[in-house]
Amino acid sequence: MAACGHGRPSLQWAMTNPDLMPSRDIAVLLEVMKRLRDGCPWDKVQTFETIAPYTIEEAYEVASAIADKDMKSLPGELGDLLFQVVFHARMAEEAGLFDFGAVVEAVTAKMIRRHPHVFGDETARADAASQKDFWEKLKDSERTAAGHTSLLDDVASALPALMRAEKLQRRASSVGFDWNDAAKVVDKIAEEAREVAQAQTQAEREEEVGDLLFVVANLARHLKVDPEAALRGANAKFTRRFRHIETSLAARGVTLGDASLDEMEALWQEAKRAEKSANGRSLS
Repeated sequence: MAACGHGRPSLQWAMTNPDLMPSRDIAVLLEVMKRLRDGCPWDKVQTFETIAPYTIEEAYEVASAIADKDMKSLPGELGDLLFQVVFHARMAEEAGLFDFGAVVEAVTAKMIRRHPHVFGDETARADAASQKDFWEKLKDSERTAAGHTSLLDDVASALPALMRAEKLQRRASSVGFDWNDAAKVVDKIAEEAREVAQAQTQAEREEEVGDLLFVVANLARHLKVDPEAALRGANAKFTRRFRHIETSLAARGVTLGDASLDEMEALWQEAKRAEKSANGRSLS
């Protein structure tokens, strides 16, 4: 093995696989990454900043495969995400910062530390909610130890905006800065919607729409709804119904550009009724 303990395949593997063949051994993937950084012009010039967007994209592709229940594609999507971790670790190793082994060690230590009822002497919490409360207290102590001065310091700025809004609000709620009634949040949504309508400039509209979305995320949190998942569901529903419009028009020999709004609306309602019938419930 290489000095870091993870960077190269074993001598036995190297002797029998001199040209790097697909393998279940993580050492092979690390070696593939090393060779890409040494020999591929594109990989050579990448940085943490240029790779970060791909890391986010791959995480979403994992989530998409899960949402689609596409278990055939999921191993490949998880592999793409793992490769992103390996890529970052390799760049860090080249810069003398840390290596892949340090990544594995860090997450192993964190999981052991946060589960003393599994790996230590503490007894398990009575239920998932109690366990979550324990984790939040433990994370508070970790934030303090890391030198964070604000309760919001470690809410990642690169998170999707709706997800970050929900996390910021949840963090503030942990110290009592929150509405205690979802109905009050609904009232606030109405107030913010009026302010959007009253905005005069583009800058004001952008600010007020942002405020409105922020409060909608807060309502989702109060109702125990994941705003990102809810919006993904709405996107999927829109996509299904719009495709029904496209296919129905195409069957009639009509293009989208030639169809009237009334025609498209009628087909939209047709798709809506079909979904309602299939699901046995009212759909918005």
